[in-house]
Amino acid sequence: MTDDTLAIREVIENWALWRDAGDWDRFATVWHDDGWMTATWFQGPARAFIQVSREGFDKGVSILHFLGGFTCDIAGDRAVSQTKMTINQRAAVDGVLVDVVCTGRFYDFLEKRAGRWGIVRRQPIYEKDRMDPVDPAATLTLDPERLARFPEGYRHLAYLQSKIGFAVKDSLPGLRGPVVQKLYAEGRAWLDGSAQPGTPL
Repeated sequence: MTDDTLAIREVIENWALWRDAGDWDRFATVWHDDGWMTATWFQGPARAFIQVSREGFDKGVSILHFLGGFTCDIAGDRAVSQTKMTINQRAAVDGVLVDVVCTGRFYDFLEKRAGRWGIVRRQPIYEKDRMDPVDPAATLTLDPERLARFPEGYRHLAYLQSKIGFAVKDSLPGLRGPVVQKLYAEGRAWLDGSAQPGTPL
């Protein structure tokens, strides 16, 4: 790996470790000041994402991340990286404690400014998910109408989050389709020098 690739990988790993550990001061350093975060339950500036994540952490909201394979395309001081990941959330649905595991990729637009790589835009790609009661003897019946409102790649995650009060965006990219193809085109344009990192969802 090149020095730049290693530095970008370090940014991506620090994002997951520092956010999940509640290390908010260091978590802020992985972003540039104009950074943008999109998630199922949040879309907005990174600074606002840090604040609401901190508030949720303090209230006991359990959302954890695990990272896998990584690839990165670099063009000068710009880069687009993709990182295999899982999102794990635990909460009660209709009185039953469940775990949702969502598998996908972090698709990140990055830039090197004053010698430092930072995230300008993060857009998860949601590929598939599942929901399991923490107690295997527990019984949970999901509302098929609510479940069908959300894309296949994150419908169980969205089901849980919408049940506990989050407003969940229902048009985020999955493994296939025009939404993810648009994201890929925005990534290519970013590497080619576009003025903005696409149009964040």
